[in-house]
Amino acid sequence: MKKIGILSSHNGSGFVAINEACENRDLNATVEVVISNNSDANVLKTAEEKNIKNYCINSKLYPNENIDLKILELFKEHGCDYIYLSGYMKKIDKCLTQYYHNKIINCHPSLLPDFGGRGMYGSNVHEAVINKGVKKSGATVHFVNENYDEGKFILQESITLEENETALSLEEKIKDLEKKVIIKALKKVFQQ
Repeated sequence: MKKIGILSSHNGSGFVAINEACENRDLNATVEVVISNNSDANVLKTAEEKNIKNYCINSKLYPNENIDLKILELFKEHGCDYIYLSGYMKKIDKCLTQYYHNKIINCHPSLLPDFGGRGMYGSNVHEAVINKGVKKSGATVHFVNENYDEGKFILQESITLEENETALSLEEKIKDLEKKVIIKALKKVFQQ
């Protein structure tokens, strides 16, 4: 059984999907720990309700420490095999990507390499997709390296945009798609 650590800055909808799959035994894994850089993040409350160890680690709480090293130590302490970024809004340091080489996973709400990179997250992505007038969008699950959205792809799935698609309607469709794609991708990775 694989042990998963979660990094999240806000609600952690990917974490919720993963944890449900673990609880339903659809995924042969457990979520061991949730870490956020935001003390007000809903993901911390959700983890608490599920009796999952959770921590807030940021430079306000630990002003003279290397935050990423502190995060790495917590993941090691909890025996995490894989890390999932569930809307984590900070760049990942080399100490994490080297220790967890091809074991840190993210789901990006577009068909990478299109609409990826710095500043391309959440509604920014969907607005860019609509403004560009493309016919397809989707979700890309990929390994995380030192550069935004440039890690090796694990899985991509697409949807066709409707004629009257808005950034908001597209965002809802992609969120639903992501919940399924994340679990599929983790199953694929765990079999490797």
